[in-house]
Amino acid sequence: MLYLAGPLFTQAEQAWLQNVKAELVRAGHEVCWPFELFKAGQIADWGPIAPRRIMERCREALDGADRVIAWLDGTQVDDGTAWEIGYAHAKGKLIHGVRTDSRQSGDTSHSVVNAMVEASCQTISRSIPELLVALRR
Repeated sequence: MLYLAGPLFTQAEQAWLQNVKAELVRAGHEVCWPFELFKAGQIADWGPIAPRRIMERCREALDGADRVIAWLDGTQVDDGTAWEIGYAHAKGKLIHGVRTDSRQSGDTSHSVVNAMVEASCQTISRSIPELLVALRR
């Protein structure tokens, strides 16, 4: 199973990741998308314990995944996505990054993103079709 990591705070982010999930499913992959781990209103109902519950549920889903697909767009990688990458890497899971953003945001002139994130990724694709090819290898 693939775990699809990325920010979920805007409608645009949710729509893009929903599209990525659909492409992965069409290609025959089983996908866990954290957006679907929670019912409407559930996070608000948890009140002050919501952050811990969110982390625990996502951590459990990561534990059940074989590989992680991590969306790396932005001037820096989303905090939660970076945590998911680090956790998955520490657990020995393969991580495939996707960066469609043309801006360089790495630590060196040859970097795509932060060195710790980049070095944790098995591959970094520049498009969904390129990601699908990387997943077939």
